[in-house]
Amino acid sequence: MRNPMSPSEQHSQHNSTLAASPFVSNVSAARTQQSLPTDAQNDRLQQPWNRTNTATSPYQSLANSPLIQKLQANIMTPHQPSANSNSNSNSITGNVVNDNNLLASMSKNSMFGSTIPSTLRKVSLQREYKDSVDGVLRDEDNDEDVHNNGDAAANANNDRESKLGHNGPLTTTTLTTTTTATQLDVSELSAIERLRLWRFDALMQHMYRTAEYIADKVYNISNDPDDAFWLGQVYYNNNQYVRAVELITRNNLDGVNILCRYLLGLSFVKLQRFDDALDVIGEYNPFSEDPSTTAANTMSNNGNNSNTSQPVTDGGIKMESSLCFLRGKIYFAQNNFNKARDAFREAILVDIKNFEAFEMLLSKNLLTPQEEWDLFDSLDFKEFGEDKEIMKNLYKINLSKYINTEDITKSNEILAKDYKLADNVDVVRSKVDICYTQCKFNECLELCETVLENDEFNTNILPAYIGCLYELSNKNKLFLLSHRLAETFPKSAITWFSVATYYMSLDRISEAQKYYSKSSILDPSFAAAWLGFAHTYALEGEQDQALTAYSTASRFFPGMHLPKLFLGMQFMAMNSLNLAESYFVLAYDICPNDPLVLNEMGVMYFKKNEFVKAKKYLKKALEVVKDLDPSSRTTISIQLNLGHTYRKLNENEIAIKCFRCVLEKNDKNSEIHCSLGYLYLKTKKLQKAIDHLHKSLYLKPNNASATALLKNALELNVTLSLDASHPLIDKSNLMSQASKDKASLNKKRSSLAYDPVNMAKRLRTQKEIFDQNNKALRKGGHDSKTGSNNADDDFDADMELE
Repeated sequence: MRNPMSPSEQHSQHNSTLAASPFVSNVSAARTQQSLPTDAQNDRLQQPWNRTNTATSPYQSLANSPLIQKLQANIMTPHQPSANSNSNSNSITGNVVNDNNLLASMSKNSMFGSTIPSTLRKVSLQREYKDSVDGVLRDEDNDEDVHNNGDAAANANNDRESKLGHNGPLTTTTLTTTTTATQLDVSELSAIERLRLWRFDALMQHMYRTAEYIADKVYNISNDPDDAFWLGQVYYNNNQYVRAVELITRNNLDGVNILCRYLLGLSFVKLQRFDDALDVIGEYNPFSEDPSTTAANTMSNNGNNSNTSQPVTDGGIKMESSLCFLRGKIYFAQNNFNKARDAFREAILVDIKNFEAFEMLLSKNLLTPQEEWDLFDSLDFKEFGEDKEIMKNLYKINLSKYINTEDITKSNEILAKDYKLADNVDVVRSKVDICYTQCKFNECLELCETVLENDEFNTNILPAYIGCLYELSNKNKLFLLSHRLAETFPKSAITWFSVATYYMSLDRISEAQKYYSKSSILDPSFAAAWLGFAHTYALEGEQDQALTAYSTASRFFPGMHLPKLFLGMQFMAMNSLNLAESYFVLAYDICPNDPLVLNEMGVMYFKKNEFVKAKKYLKKALEVVKDLDPSSRTTISIQLNLGHTYRKLNENEIAIKCFRCVLEKNDKNSEIHCSLGYLYLKTKKLQKAIDHLHKSLYLKPNNASATALLKNALELNVTLSLDASHPLIDKSNLMSQASKDKASLNKKRSSLAYDPVNMAKRLRTQKEIFDQNNKALRKGGHDSKTGSNNADDDFDADMELE
């Protein structure tokens, strides 16, 4: 038998846990306060005993709760009109309360409206009450009415069900706060309600033993499923999942209270009893076609012309959406990714405020980029009322950056300028993802460091930060980061992912493989760890293990195109071009604008000698990377491959242009010089070919291709005529001109009749001959004639030589 002091309400799937909150469940207290005559209420609030009670309330710590403080009706932005600062009141209009409308004070224009009755919010010592009928403020004093109505309020607290059935006109209450003291007025609460506040306060302060002690007593007194739910919450938050299960199943509360059913499912998930959890919440959403809800809405529409087709909620996240989300988590843990995707999608469609379901679809790569945008377009942001614009932009910046990047950039600008969220971590993370996708690693690194200065271990930023450090070969920072993570979070997947990436940068593949494996075991849904683990096998040449790892990643992350891309690359390395093509097509269907996919498809068709197709995909890839960093490896690879494709198509001039564009960004690449040398050799520009081939061998002496091409170029240089502008040709022309001038001079000298130089030589020679003959005649007369003939012969010979 339930205690009449705290009767339970029958919650529906349209309610949230706010319906069971101690701040909103005791509607009778608010009704009692409103039923008092306004003059008596004024006098009662001015009584010394009431003032003393409020000042010494043991529940002052509850005043900082978001359920206690008054909230604005919407988020104020610079371009929206602000509320009147001189306004004297915030009105709360009561409505008829039934099973489907427990919070009559909930704003219908904003998700950020007030959610609790006025009697449970922070109040002041001075109030003004406005009559809902005539709107006249009454200030009369009547002490007798105060005491009489005080007794009526106490009786009303003890008979909540009768008050909930009240159908009479309600009073619109207007409160004016004239004090800054953060105090809570609990003077009008019953003993059981004060115990509930005590329980809630202890739970919020993580004093679980206190919360358990009080919650147990409250449940024994009330026997209310809502109180059982809060006792189970204490067990759950204290990691006592078995006790939470026993509490709910012992009294079959999961069949009576939807909140208890949800908590039971959560406890089973924590205990990894996924089948039991699925039995509790069901394999499918039982409320997707609820005939009772449809009938109730139909009757309501027939009885009232107002728009009541949509069920009235309490402003929190609907339990139906939460149950769908929990169902998705169970399917995801069971590796049933298709059903998990459907459950998460249903959760966000049932209640757009269930952001966690939306994030699971995106972060776990359960949707392709186009599917993400289609889901976003199907969401009804009108539920946010005046906050539609900010919430739509906040949701949009989480979408895939492979498509519609301009729209995301525009949303970032709106959030930064109009809502002053330029430094918000999620806005910065959106910019980080864009830069990382576009291979702008330096800019991405700067953005990451701005966030990590204030939040050193932000797990949403760290994966991109680690990737940037690896791409930029910043091993020192990667080393320090890995050590800090290992000391602080030794059981975190991101820690060992960082350690593995550091070893990968050192080419210590075996150590990297070990820690990538550890990271993937700690978090099987961490896609980066799975891809890194598969990369280590590919680098070691273990093709079978690499294919297995990539296939597992492809199955775990159906919306991600990278595992399929890497599978195609592995098959292409094994020269299985048909299998490679099939996986490349799958990756292309998921993400047709990824330059890596387009580049690999171009290379694959190049190897299949389908150069026209290769040219098509490589040109498209070059268009995609026009906004990327020109010095990135992706851009250089695409231009090189496109240059080789033009070379195969005998479009040599365009090929030379491609290679020279790459050379402007990277002059230290031996292969580029070798390719240019080949093209210049093919176009018979031998000297340019020889120069580039020499440069290629200078950068890489063991380049066999450059060596062979240089040998051919030198051989051709011997047989073929050189260019007219070649320096050797210019030197040859100068030497030829000098020879011609000398020959002309000699010709002029020989044409003269008398040459004094030659004549002097002849006279000198003849004189020497005569002197020798005279000496010979003196020695003997017989030999003189012979000597004279010899001399004559020698002279004739000299004359003939000249």
